[in-house]
Amino acid sequence: MSRLIETHRARNPRLLLFHAFVVGLVLMLLGKLTYLQFWQTTLYSEKARVQNQRRVIVPGPRGNIYDRDGNVLVGNRPRFSVVLNLAELRSEFKAEYKKIEANYAKVAPGDRPNDNQMARIARASVAQHYLDQLNFILNRHATVRTADLNRHVNQTLLLPYVLLDDLAPEEYARLIERLQVTSPLQVYTSSTRYYPYNAAAAHTLGYTGVNNDPEVEDFEGEDLLTFKMKGLFGRGGLEKIFDEQLQGETGGAIYLVDPAGYKVNSRDLPHRLPVQGHNIFTSLDIDLQQAAEKAMEGRMGAAVALDIQTGEVLVLASRPDYDPNTRVPNLAPEQDVEKSGVWLNRAIQGQYPPGSTFKIITAIAGLRAGSIEPASSTSDCPGYLMVGNRRFPCHLHSGHGRRDLVGALRDSCNVFFFKYGLETGPELIAAEARRFGYGHPTGIELPFEFSRPRVADPAWKKLHSLDKTWFPGDTANIAIGQGDTLITPLQAACMVASLARGEIETKPTLLHVANRAPQRTAPIGLPPRDYAAILQGMAQCYAVGTGRFARVEGLSGAAKSGTAQKGRIDLAWLVAFAPLENPQIAVAVVLEGALDDDNFGGGTYAAPVVKAILEAWQTKSERPPVKPVNFKVN
Repeated sequence: MSRLIETHRARNPRLLLFHAFVVGLVLMLLGKLTYLQFWQTTLYSEKARVQNQRRVIVPGPRGNIYDRDGNVLVGNRPRFSVVLNLAELRSEFKAEYKKIEANYAKVAPGDRPNDNQMARIARASVAQHYLDQLNFILNRHATVRTADLNRHVNQTLLLPYVLLDDLAPEEYARLIERLQVTSPLQVYTSSTRYYPYNAAAAHTLGYTGVNNDPEVEDFEGEDLLTFKMKGLFGRGGLEKIFDEQLQGETGGAIYLVDPAGYKVNSRDLPHRLPVQGHNIFTSLDIDLQQAAEKAMEGRMGAAVALDIQTGEVLVLASRPDYDPNTRVPNLAPEQDVEKSGVWLNRAIQGQYPPGSTFKIITAIAGLRAGSIEPASSTSDCPGYLMVGNRRFPCHLHSGHGRRDLVGALRDSCNVFFFKYGLETGPELIAAEARRFGYGHPTGIELPFEFSRPRVADPAWKKLHSLDKTWFPGDTANIAIGQGDTLITPLQAACMVASLARGEIETKPTLLHVANRAPQRTAPIGLPPRDYAAILQGMAQCYAVGTGRFARVEGLSGAAKSGTAQKGRIDLAWLVAFAPLENPQIAVAVVLEGALDDDNFGGGTYAAPVVKAILEAWQTKSERPPVKPVNFKVN
């Protein structure tokens, strides 16, 4: 019997084949399991991480902007909002959904909302329930914006939903007392840009816009689905030019989420706090800035004041202006910004004929060319000068009588400069203007400076005018600052600052550096007697001449008034510097007026603005330093 069994076993090869097949399958399974366990673990872990984690980016606050005395010109104020944590409302959403579903149970299928629509209705209903709690506390009547809520759920579910934004401080205080700590409603504090002095220096400081895609560096999770909190970026002025320095360091966090996309508590995932950006210390003096703007109230124009020795800008004012705290798109509807021209920074973008302030340039050109001698060059002014067959009037129609260089500068006699401008020639006058920086932009640290200022001469006219012939009348015009020469108020301030130092160019800067070394450029190249004659004429203009309304009691100075026309606009100019013996501050002011105002002149309208700036400067110079104003901003 045993022999029969053994023979049977030996003769059944199919059983051996089956055993081998089973063993092979087991080995394959073990191999696959080993492969998955040891070689595919990392891959599946990465897939799970990407599916279950989300990255949230939080921009850092922008740096502050200060004036030269440490007063905060731009900072960050807290912005209070009430947010709803949707992750805590999942059970309420489901319960509300079931109620809505039950309400529509008897409605024909074609007339009832689909599942997605009922889910949206449920979310809006629950959110309105919580919003009604806020309405009761704050005496409001707000309603949930259903489309906005649905967009938030679909795109940024991980972030809390903002029910009310930019609360007043008293509303914030009321909610802090009334809202429970465990409530899905929470008061959320962010920061927004704040301009404590409102419209003061608005064009210089600029404003910010919303950045929906803030950059982040050196924070892990680039492969994760990322949500970004809104940041800010500079859209004008210093906010734009120094945007990179002012931008804070972006922070972030990685969160664990469930399959529906709601956050799950996890404390061991990476996070990094945002860091505030670098501060900027400007050369502006807010006291002088406010004095200038107050004096310009109701007018259109610009005012600039410079530290003569360093070129630091003390005042850069442009009217009309705007309050950056109510920047676009939040400007009041009644403000027609395009018509009123508030966005034009007239101090650096305004293109103006320099008027009689240009007579300083004509005088220097004549002195250097030898066509003017301070002691002997005179003219008889009957109120006009005939150039060819054309009558060129003096601003004083009855005439000034005999005037030398000092008297012509003091009284702004056109006839004197007509006569000696023609003798000097347009090429030398234009060359002198370019030497003082009138042919190119100043390079100040602001965007959109007028990039093509022009100095008119025969070569310019040949290239740019339909009538290419240069006439003696053209020379007479440019000699008194009329015609096609265009400058900015900043360039005029730089010219008078350079003149006060006895040099030819000033490089303006809006950055303050303590103990900055004085600027040094090429000297004007006038003998002391000639230079003294120009200063004497300007000193008399300031004291008793056409610029006398700029005079400040107890402060010596030098000035030159001017009047010009551009299209249908009259321009009132005044440039000045003080003190005469030790020049420290240079000022240029231009105001725009109606062409039919015969009394609209620099000595009448621009001079009071210059006086306000000089008075503010004198007051600060005579008093001990005061502690900067603290607006309690970050």
